[in-house]
Amino acid sequence: MSRWKRPLKAAEVRKILRALGFEPKPLKATSHEQWTKRDGESFYKVTLSAHNEPFDDFIVKSMARQAGGSVREFYDALG
Repeated sequence: MSRWKRPLKAAEVRKILRALGFEPKPLKATSHEQWTKRDGESFYKVTLSAHNEPFDDFIVKSMARQAGGSVREFYDALG
């Protein structure tokens, strides 16, 4: 399995989101983390459900889309 198609853990997704410029919103009465980023006129919000890890390719693809990028860019941000 290639490095950029493997399942991701919640800690890895948090690292990716920080690298992409996202910041976590304060947690409310839910287990879903909301990460947001404003880029000029654009606003992006990624929802992270840490209790569902590891995240398969379908979920990673969804988070990458929410972040405004491709799956490859998402994995590349991991470093």
